[in-house]
Amino acid sequence: MTTATATSAAPLTATGAALEPATQAPPRFRADTLRPYIGILGVLLGSIMSTLGSRVTSFGLADLRGGLHLGFDEGAWMTTTFAVGQMLIGVACPYLGAIFGVRRMLLLGIVLLFVASLLAPLSPNLEAFLAAQFLAGLGSGTFIPLTISFIARSLPPRLIIYGIAVYAMNSELSQNVAASLEGWYADNLSWRWISWQYCGLLPLMFTCVWFGIPREDVKTELLRHFDWPGLVYAGAGFSLLYAGLDQGNRLDWTNSGLVNGLLIAGGLVTAAFVVRELWVSRRPFLNLRLLVQHHLLLLLLLLAGFRFIILSTAYIIPNYLQTVQNFRELQVGAVLLWIALPQLIIVVPLGYVLKRTDGRWVLATGTALIGIACLMAAQLTSAWATDDFLQSQILQALGQSFALTALIVLAVQSINPADALTIGALLQISRMFGGEIGTAFMQTFVRVREQVHSNLIGLHVDSLAGATVDRLAAYRNAVSAHTADVAIASARATSLLSSAIAKQAAVLSYIDGFLAAAGGAFVCLLLIALLPRPNRLPV
Repeated sequence: MTTATATSAAPLTATGAALEPATQAPPRFRADTLRPYIGILGVLLGSIMSTLGSRVTSFGLADLRGGLHLGFDEGAWMTTTFAVGQMLIGVACPYLGAIFGVRRMLLLGIVLLFVASLLAPLSPNLEAFLAAQFLAGLGSGTFIPLTISFIARSLPPRLIIYGIAVYAMNSELSQNVAASLEGWYADNLSWRWISWQYCGLLPLMFTCVWFGIPREDVKTELLRHFDWPGLVYAGAGFSLLYAGLDQGNRLDWTNSGLVNGLLIAGGLVTAAFVVRELWVSRRPFLNLRLLVQHHLLLLLLLLAGFRFIILSTAYIIPNYLQTVQNFRELQVGAVLLWIALPQLIIVVPLGYVLKRTDGRWVLATGTALIGIACLMAAQLTSAWATDDFLQSQILQALGQSFALTALIVLAVQSINPADALTIGALLQISRMFGGEIGTAFMQTFVRVREQVHSNLIGLHVDSLAGATVDRLAAYRNAVSAHTADVAIASARATSLLSSAIAKQAAVLSYIDGFLAAAGGAFVCLLLIALLPRPNRLPV
């Protein structure tokens, strides 16, 4: 059975029925005109800013809390509200894009993000800032789901593969330049530029989208079939789950009533959404039946798995450099930039290879490179600094580019244009949940392993042992140069020994984290082995 036949056998969503009439193919640009290239630039800028938003905010939380005079617990909700806004609109984008057109939705998202980013630093209190963050998330959350629709439905066939490669590149590029940007803002401008940074690029994106994406008619007749309950269930359920995952490590998971409430309520509402879309609604807005076709569920699991690995390692390296080496964001960014830069170089060659090669082999090669890079990074010691990470991170950057690009190519090969918006939403949901699960898992895993290693190392530190006595004496002699009080020198020597134990425990926990990420890469390889041979995109 061909891909088109298999896909059309599934019950169409109201979105799919409107987007893809049986007798009419979607109009496409010609490759020899300028508009498709301008459109690619526009959606690339959008997808970069969508990913960049949460990463820069995460690195700049201390500066934001200081600028707004907030405490640690209050500031912890800044990234959560932004991401919840992205999740909420990402679920709704298929219907909204079908009714109002991809171009209008992107333009509206640009305006909303611009206004929210401009006003957020001027907020008089926490509530106003969180509201601006939520609106910024709503605006930027339209970018990634609707990008897939533009690539699959509007680009000339021979440019689709390059559009996908550019789309996949944005994740690595944006999340790994975030530390350098935040550090530069803090050193040269002010914390307000964490939000204002978008205001310079958004007008350019607006121009590119206005000119480079085709205008579509408003299909108000779709409102008669709008699956309002399903939309509410999906948006509320996924948002509650995401908020629970994002706050879980800070509030100690099951020991927090708030986290329990968010996760249980989110799980129940999400279950209601799945039941409605599969068995109740005659025209669901998300065609979940696609998950059992063309191994799409495997592809989404792989995407979540790669996001798990990527954000796990993206969490470990900055935390190691800040915790163990006391580096600042700008110094941390020097390492992460080496992950971002290769993306710019290999986009076109990678697109060329994928047009002529089975995407599964490219996917497997990228996954193997990621696993090898994680094992290389697991050789970590307390003496490592920026240069020591370069070899493993350049290898991981290449692997992630190969894997993510091939994965999205395989997903696009599995669908027809009628399902492009549904696939865009499912990719966004998998991308966000995979990344959040990866970050939440790694934060908790590293914290617990650090406690275990600290306890085990402490068991071997005997106050009467010769090695311990010698170490304390060395510390005490060093401190004695700055104080004549023996009691103070002894107390500081004990504190220094305790810090050395904590430092070594942290290093061992980060090694465990890299090994866990390597294990995730191995699981992804097993899933890749289950994928069938894909159809070939047009050359």
